[in-house]
Amino acid sequence: MPKLKTHRGLAKRIKISGSGKYLRKKAGKSHLLSGKSRKRKRNLKKTTVVDATNIRAVKKLLPYL
Repeated sequence: MPKLKTHRGLAKRIKISGSGKYLRKKAGKSHLLSGKSRKRKRNLKKTTVVDATNIRAVKKLLPYL
């Protein structure tokens, strides 16, 4: 059986917390920012946990974990 390769695109976008949760950045912070409120833009800066429905796909693409 050959070695499993890591999906490099996803590996650059996902970090793992100390407790083992997958963290990602929020979408919508790159352009068209003038129409968004200051509060909304501030909250888009924060990281969030990957949804439970996507965990299986993430684990498949990142086999080293």
